[in-house]
Amino acid sequence: MESIVKKYQQKFRRVKDEMCRWDELQSRLISQFSNASSIIQRLQVIQDCRNYGALKCVEDIENAVLAKQMESLQTILLSINKTMEEFHGIVSSLEKIVRDSRQLVKAGSSQPTAKQLKQRVGVKPTLAECLDGLRLLEEMHQSEYLLKLSVVSALPALALKPSESGDLVALQQLLVDQPNIPREEVQFIYDIVFAEEIS
Repeated sequence: MESIVKKYQQKFRRVKDEMCRWDELQSRLISQFSNASSIIQRLQVIQDCRNYGALKCVEDIENAVLAKQMESLQTILLSINKTMEEFHGIVSSLEKIVRDSRQLVKAGSSQPTAKQLKQRVGVKPTLAECLDGLRLLEEMHQSEYLLKLSVVSALPALALKPSESGDLVALQQLLVDQPNIPREEVQFIYDIVFAEEIS
C-alpha cells in the first residue's frame, strides 16, 4: 500500500509541473487578450474620420490604419489560438495522469476494498485521497480550460461591435481570476498528499 502511495506522489509531482506550465500560459494569455482588447477598443476611434485632424488630407488614411489594426488583431488571435492549444495539451496530460492513476490501483494482484482505499499509513495520504485529489485537479483545469475557450472565442464577435468595451473588461477579469481553480483548494490537496514531507 505504501509503495502505491509513493507512486501517486510522483504523479502529483508531474501534475505540479503541468500546473507551473499552466501559470506561464496564463500570463501569456492575459497579455495576448489585453493586446487584442486594446486594438478592439481603438477600432471605433479609427473608423471616425473626425479623429484624423490634419491627416485627413492623406488619401485613404482611415482604411489604411484600419487594415493595419485588423492585421495586428488577426496575428494576436492566431497567437491566442496557439496558447489555447497548449492549455488543451495540459488538460489532456492531466486526463492521462488520472486514467493511469486509476489503473495503478487495479494493477495489483488483488483489488483494494473500499476500506483499504481509506486506510491511512502514518501521515501518508490514503489511496482514496490520492485518487480524489488527482481527479479534482483534473476537473478544475478542464473546467477552466473550457471557460477560457468560451472567453477567447467571443473576441472576434466583439471586434465587430467595439462599442461594447465593458464586455471586454469583464471577460479579461474573468481570465485573470481563473474562477475554476481555487488556490486554497489546490494547496489543501497538496498538503494532504505530501503531509509527511511538511511535518
